[in-house]
Amino acid sequence: MQQLLQSFYRRRTDTVARELLGKLLVRRLGDALLGGVIVETEAYFGGDDPASRAYKGLKEYNRVMFEEPGRVFIYNVHKYWMLNLIAHNNGVGGILIRAIEPTMGIETMQRNRPVKNLHDLTRGPGKLTLALDVDKGLNGVDATSPDSPIHVVDNMYPHEYGTSHRIGVTRDLPEHLRFYIKGNRFVSR
Repeated sequence: MQQLLQSFYRRRTDTVARELLGKLLVRRLGDALLGGVIVETEAYFGGDDPASRAYKGLKEYNRVMFEEPGRVFIYNVHKYWMLNLIAHNNGVGGILIRAIEPTMGIETMQRNRPVKNLHDLTRGPGKLTLALDVDKGLNGVDATSPDSPIHVVDNMYPHEYGTSHRIGVTRDLPEHLRFYIKGNRFVSR
């Protein structure tokens, strides 16, 4: 399986968000590999997107969104870290990873986030970051680097995808910018 290169992320943000579905998100934690199939994403653009962290322009807290595609952007919402991958072809944009279907390091993820039901382990962006032990320390990491602690690899995962408006967004764009694998039990909603 091939790790995704910067060229994959250097395209329209919504295109990359859709095409991340079915790929493998891998978190290297010491000697362990944690992760799974990406089953849900949301695209966020720049200054024209009122739900984007980049809406009010370049600030210290969002500077990673303006950097090279393929970087990891971490921010906090309601005491939970949010995992984003920077993707754009025009200077700013990011993709929130909302959910994965766990396939590797499941026991370690369950220690990080104890749950009775496996389907609840990584279903939602805050649950996902707890299970993968993702925090602000990963902000700005290059996910396209071979030694990155978090990256995405190509994967053959046949699926149909659905779209909707983004979840929890009060001022949204008219386009459907949430992408998910239809029928997958690990999708958050």
